[in-house]
Amino acid sequence: MTAAAFGSRYVTVTILMCILGSQALDLLRATGTSENPLSVPKVHCWCSTYPNVAHCTWPEPSHSPPTHYIATYSERHNMTSTKECHLLPPSSSSSGLISTPSSTSEQLWICQLPSLKLLTDYIINITAVHSGRSISHLTSFMLEDIVKPDPPIDVRVSPNNTRNLLVEWSPPPTWTDLAVFPLKYQILYQWENKGARKSVTLGPFEDTKVELKGLNPGRAYLFQVCARELLGLGKCSDWSIPVKTTIPRKRL
Repeated sequence: MTAAAFGSRYVTVTILMCILGSQALDLLRATGTSENPLSVPKVHCWCSTYPNVAHCTWPEPSHSPPTHYIATYSERHNMTSTKECHLLPPSSSSSGLISTPSSTSEQLWICQLPSLKLLTDYIINITAVHSGRSISHLTSFMLEDIVKPDPPIDVRVSPNNTRNLLVEWSPPPTWTDLAVFPLKYQILYQWENKGARKSVTLGPFEDTKVELKGLNPGRAYLFQVCARELLGLGKCSDWSIPVKTTIPRKRL
C-alpha cells in the first residue's frame, strides 16, 4: 500500500512482504516529507553466543541528518508483549566492545537481545526518527537460524615431520557453553602453484587439532579455521586470522 500527497510533499509508504509460517517478514514503513528522506536501516541479526544473547546491527548513514533510533522486539505470535532493545551507539562497535560478524569500516548501531526463547519466531522493529519524519524496518528470525559463532582464535601450525603439519586452535571465547552446545570446525589451507592460488577445505572436525599429511616441503601454506554449531545450526563463523607456514626442506 502506498499513499502520497505530492502538493505538500508529504509521503506515507507502506510495503509489506510475506508472512507465511516461519518465513521471514519484511516491512518498510516511511512517513514524513519527501525532501531529504531518511535512510532505511539495513538490519543484520546474528547470535555468536548461542543461546545467551543475539545482536542486530545496522550502519549509521553517512549522509543523513542526526537520527534517533527506536528498537523493539516481540514474539511473532505474541506481538502485544513488546520489549525494548538495549541500544549501543556506533562507538561500542568501533571500540571493539562488541564483536561484529565481519570487519567493516561502517559505524554500526547495535541492539542486544538477551534471553531469547529457543524455537520461537521473533520480530524486530528498527525505526529511524528525525524532525517529525520516520522510517521503519521490520524483520523476523528464529534464534536457531541466525547462529554464527565468532572465529576460532590462537591458530597454531607446527611441523610433525618432513611432509606433515599439526594445526591446532582454540574455540571462540564468546561461545561460553561448549559442554551443552559443542562446535565443529573446518580448515581452509591455500598455496600458490605457478602463479595460481590453490585451496582445500577440510572437515568438519570436532577436535581442536588435526594433522595434515602429504604436504610439499619448501612450499608456503596459509591456514584458517572456521567454527559452526555441532548440529549445523545457522552458519559457519568468519574464517580466523590467517597463519602462514612454510614446511622446511629436508637437509641432505
